[in-house]
Amino acid sequence: MSRSVRSTPPVIALLAAATALAVLTGCGGGGGGDASAPGGDGKPVTITFWGWAKGSKEVVDAFNASHKDIQVTFEEIPAGAAGGYAKISNAVKAGNAPDLVSIEYPSLPEFVSQGALQDISAHFPDADRKKLLPQAVELTTLGGKIWAVPFDAAPQAFYYRKDLFAKYGIETPATWAAFRTAAEKVKKADAKARIATFFPDDPTTFQAMAWQAGAQWFKAEGDTWKITTTDPATTRVAAYWQGLLDADLVHNDASFSPEWTGSLKNGTTLGYLGASWGAGVLKGTLPEQSGKWAVAPVPSWDGKPAGGMLGGSTFAVTKDSEKAEAAVEFATWMATTEEGVKARIASGTSSAFPAATELRPVAKKAFDAGFYGGQDIYRLFERAGAAISPHWAWGPATGTTNTAIKDRFGKVASGGTTIAEAVKTGHDATVAELKRRGLKVEG
Repeated sequence: MSRSVRSTPPVIALLAAATALAVLTGCGGGGGGDASAPGGDGKPVTITFWGWAKGSKEVVDAFNASHKDIQVTFEEIPAGAAGGYAKISNAVKAGNAPDLVSIEYPSLPEFVSQGALQDISAHFPDADRKKLLPQAVELTTLGGKIWAVPFDAAPQAFYYRKDLFAKYGIETPATWAAFRTAAEKVKKADAKARIATFFPDDPTTFQAMAWQAGAQWFKAEGDTWKITTTDPATTRVAAYWQGLLDADLVHNDASFSPEWTGSLKNGTTLGYLGASWGAGVLKGTLPEQSGKWAVAPVPSWDGKPAGGMLGGSTFAVTKDSEKAEAAVEFATWMATTEEGVKARIASGTSSAFPAATELRPVAKKAFDAGFYGGQDIYRLFERAGAAISPHWAWGPATGTTNTAIKDRFGKVASGGTTIAEAVKTGHDATVAELKRRGLKVEG
């Protein structure tokens, strides 16, 4: 991305202060030292790594083949929200956690607040951090300390069936107003078809939309968390998507479900509002539709580039690991070297968009864009990444927030609630959880 390195924005500085004062003090975030640095006794250091991203095994194999001082034992676990985070948390509590784990940006503050991770600042110097997207580094910096090595960024994008758009005479929408107009045309052209899907099981997609619109749900001032989910930006996004659902202009299927996949295969879903990693998902899911898809910037409210992030992953060292130096060396290799990125994308369907800006050309070359008709999708991701708003921070109870919203989202389609009410439920649940933890909260 072209964004230059900036000084830390006020929101991140405040987040750091609040995390340090209200969360980290006394919660065991120090780590167990580093009794076994790489090759310290002439023997290889063996570290354990848990993750779920496609290509992880290939990355580990490539690293082990090219390194003698460190060897990595990999265990594939379920995706974070599908049980992976629970497995990590339980292992930390039991004292048998691996050295290194995959954690997405939204969940990182919660693991830090629980004292499950250790500060890696001493092993991840500024020279390495400067290789990475500043927004990603900021999202891994809490309390003035570095808690993870950013791997990728996940700027928003709109994937669409260019053949069906052409057939129905639909222009690629640049604004959300144009997106609704296009949705109406799709429904008129084919009563069973819709332009996209509202995912009732995935609050993070909605949050990315709110992020893009300028919302700032979590903000720390001093030792107090301010939680705001009824701001104008969030209210606007909620009303917009409620309108699409009420008018039956989008499908309402669980993300990556058989229903959603089936609608993509039979052409009754023409688009997917996802992130950069979605390029690999569609390619792997719909190989028979190669050449029929294209990627466009996600629509914005005024037509100007703007975006949030939908996911994105980091590598963090668990609190009791005594091999932090070796673990960070491996994580840094995965995130900042050409060999690491090539090994991941070589798995076939991964479309990693590295946080390391200099590795974007490597990722582009390694990913076969034939599925998208040879479109330069990485150039589009570059622009989308540059437009990510820096004024968003995740709170220390993301799991609580998302679970509460998800439970209510499931009732939106039936009329049992509204999107706005679901978000309010998430707000209330988060406030209650933070108060239960003894933190000061406003909101």
